[in-house]
Amino acid sequence: MRLDILNNGYRPGTKLLFAMIRLFSGHPVPDAAKVTFYRPDFYGASAKEFTHEAMRGPSAWTVGDRELMAAYVSKVNETAFCIAAHTATATRAYQDAPRVAAALADLESAPIEEPLRATLRMLGKLTREGTVSAQDMRDVLATGATPQQIQDALAVCTAFNITDRLADAFGFAQLSPKGFEAGAKYLLKRGYR
Repeated sequence: MRLDILNNGYRPGTKLLFAMIRLFSGHPVPDAAKVTFYRPDFYGASAKEFTHEAMRGPSAWTVGDRELMAAYVSKVNETAFCIAAHTATATRAYQDAPRVAAALADLESAPIEEPLRATLRMLGKLTREGTVSAQDMRDVLATGATPQQIQDALAVCTAFNITDRLADAFGFAQLSPKGFEAGAKYLLKRGYR
């Protein structure tokens, strides 16, 4: 159910900003951005900072890897908006649409490195079941992922489990393919702030 608050719950200055973005970009402001403007003091400012750090902060994972993690977590959650948004962003970051599509279609046969595959497998289990074991962590470490990479991946997982639930609760509207592509360009250029 789409909540009307995403259309009308803003101060005049924010409404003007949204109008300017639409005018200059040719695309409406995505609901994922709108929700951070609705209550910036309660959710938006902190969420943007946390997500930006998880997705663009220092990490041994590439930006493409972290965007693929976001798309994968969103796929497990069956959140259409976030799947499309982060598939587009991962594809653009890697410059390799078949790789992204393969990882989302069949993780076990996808042409990706073993540390990434094991990490995605672990993030999927955590997202589905809400828990992972010490053995799950040992399995990821055994593929060559470092403890810091696991921590970084868990931050991505946290950010997108929250975002996916907001997308579902607020009924984020789907964008056109060009809208998702424009969003991907923006996220790669400016990040999540």
